[in-house]
Amino acid sequence: MLAKRLEKLHPYVPGEQPKDREYIKLNANENPYPPHPDVGEAIKSAVDSKLMKIGLYPDPDANELRKSIADMLNSTGGVFCNATIEGKKCTPSENDRIPFTVTPDMIFCGNGSDEVLSFVFYTFFGSERPLVLPEFTYSFYPVYCGYYDIPMDTIPLKSDWSLDKEKILSEANKNDSSIIFANPNAPTGISLTRAEVAEMIKTAPKDRIFVVDEAYCDFGGESCIPLLKDFDNLVIVRTFSKSLSFAGMRLGYVVSSPDLIKSIFTVKNSFNHFPLDFITQTAGAASADNAWYYAENARKIAAERDSFTDFLRQRGWFVIDSKTNFVFTKKDGLSGDAIYQSVKKAGILIRHFQLRELKILSESA
Repeated sequence: MLAKRLEKLHPYVPGEQPKDREYIKLNANENPYPPHPDVGEAIKSAVDSKLMKIGLYPDPDANELRKSIADMLNSTGGVFCNATIEGKKCTPSENDRIPFTVTPDMIFCGNGSDEVLSFVFYTFFGSERPLVLPEFTYSFYPVYCGYYDIPMDTIPLKSDWSLDKEKILSEANKNDSSIIFANPNAPTGISLTRAEVAEMIKTAPKDRIFVVDEAYCDFGGESCIPLLKDFDNLVIVRTFSKSLSFAGMRLGYVVSSPDLIKSIFTVKNSFNHFPLDFITQTAGAASADNAWYYAENARKIAAERDSFTDFLRQRGWFVIDSKTNFVFTKKDGLSGDAIYQSVKKAGILIRHFQLRELKILSESA
């Protein structure tokens, strides 16, 4: 009764969502700060004054939202944590300054970055050659490879947990393949510099798409948006879920050349002409228009991350330097499951990985 393709599907497993009691939830890397008050006011005002809009189809291209996102990126350089805040305005750090103006036709929006990634996979990756990706990165990538029957070439991380850039490039060039990875990476939190990514793109196949997933970039990474000036095969995926306190609303977006964005729109319009509802578009624009607020929050989160890293290291824990809103840590003699269960009993949810599954170290983290 079931289609044979279903046998190849291995669904993504999200962080635990218990309903038996209240927990401090750290296992999904959600933002601890609420959205800016203007977001709630914008939703309330829109519903109160334009209630009939709920009964009408929304703007299929999310034009106002795309403009707000473009303005946000121009004002922050794509890294909230590093932006200078003056009153209610941001200016990018010198290192993050984008050498061109991001325009709305360089933006594609979808129902969370997971849907955006689905469109990216369908648009640019096929069954005729393997997609090259790190063995341990965002675990939805293999899910979509199975969903779209895309073969994978997974590259192990180095012993220091960093991406094996040389091996990734070697495999990509051997098969004329596209590349995708998260930067900063998950679950490690390690980030490549923009210069490192630029060198990779120069060496990667020129006629294949190079995808960088910047879900966590706002917490201290280096955005690759400035590289769009020089590389027309670069696609950058980003999300509102983490740095913009939007995980419950679902909004992700792509930044790329107008031509590649048009191709993604072709796929979207062949699947779901209206993925972003009226309320999400309204709330998303209000969020992007208050970039200064989220920049302040990202800075506080990064400071807390660094403080927590120091706290753990002073107590004998191994912690990888993180450019995200989470840390990846272990302690000799303690299993990840034991740590997880102990912390859960205290009312805090974290996520643990068995390193025998990660194939790098012999202990759990």
